[in-house]
Amino acid sequence: MTEKTALTPSTHTSPPAKFSHGVKKGNILQVAGQVGFLPAVEGQAPTPAGPTLREQTLQTLANVRAVLEEGGASWDDAVMIRVYLTDVAHFAELNEIYNAYFEEQGLKEAPAARTTVYVGLPPGLLIEIDALAVLS
Repeated sequence: MTEKTALTPSTHTSPPAKFSHGVKKGNILQVAGQVGFLPAVEGQAPTPAGPTLREQTLQTLANVRAVLEEGGASWDDAVMIRVYLTDVAHFAELNEIYNAYFEEQGLKEAPAARTTVYVGLPPGLLIEIDALAVLS
C-alpha cells in the first residue's frame, strides 16, 4: 500500500485546522484550495497579496505551484484545476489573467478546469484554486 504524504511548502503557514495544503499518494497529488496569501512570515497573520483580483490570482497560482513543486510535480502534471470566485463579474478578468499566466508557463497541454462562484471565502479574499496532478 502506498503511503500518504502531507505537503506544506516553507512559503505556507501551517493550516488552521487538521488538513494539509496538499497530499501525495502514489502518483496522485491533490492540492488543497489555496488563496492569495503572501508567503508566510513567522509571527504574522496571513496577508492577502492585495485587494485586486489580479494580485490575488497571481499569488494564488504561485501558492498552488509551490504545493505542486513540494510534491515533485509541475503545472504539466496538473490534470484538473478548480477555481472559486466570490463575484460572477470577475469571470472575464480571471480568464485574461489565467490565459496569460499559463501561456508564460509554457504548458504543453492545458489542464481541465472549472470555475464557479462561491461566496464563503473570508472577507477580502476574491479567489481560491485547487488542483489535481498525476505524476509520471
